[in-house]
Amino acid sequence: MQAGKPILYSYFRSSCSWRVRIALALKSIDYETIPINLVKDGGQQFSEEFQALNPMKQVPALKIDGITIGQSNLSVLKQVGQENQLTWAQKAITSGFNALEQILQSTAGRYCVGDEVSMADLCLVPQVANAERFKVDLMPYPTISRINKTLLALEAFQVSHPCRQPDTPPELRA
Repeated sequence: MQAGKPILYSYFRSSCSWRVRIALALKSIDYETIPINLVKDGGQQFSEEFQALNPMKQVPALKIDGITIGQSNLSVLKQVGQENQLTWAQKAITSGFNALEQILQSTAGRYCVGDEVSMADLCLVPQVANAERFKVDLMPYPTISRINKTLLALEAFQVSHPCRQPDTPPELRA
């Protein structure tokens, strides 16, 4: 089997997709993006074509050498219901950030765990973006905010940012 260019099935605003884009950028792995709009037409992830690729019907899905790897958490927000999403997201993010801010007091250097980018950093930046999206006050989290700012200055985090993806709506582009 010949190894081809990896294909990332992604939605620009998906924090899970963003983590994969950051990892690919950090490793300088060239890949193709196929946008899967989670809203348009009732959600393109429910199409027969996408379900054949990823029966979980979620993004991201990363296809490498004929193998598809998938993961996501949008389904949780859908279960909570539109009217409860803001309150639920704020509570969940605040709870996580309260614990993380304490943990970072003993682990943080330039980044979450010392001075090398780790998986924790790949998770932090998209979650801070979720916090901003769901209007969570970040003032109580100075360490999280500092690390996030430092990470956003790195090229891998910039090129993978949701506002720079092929499926980002024009009004949300950087």
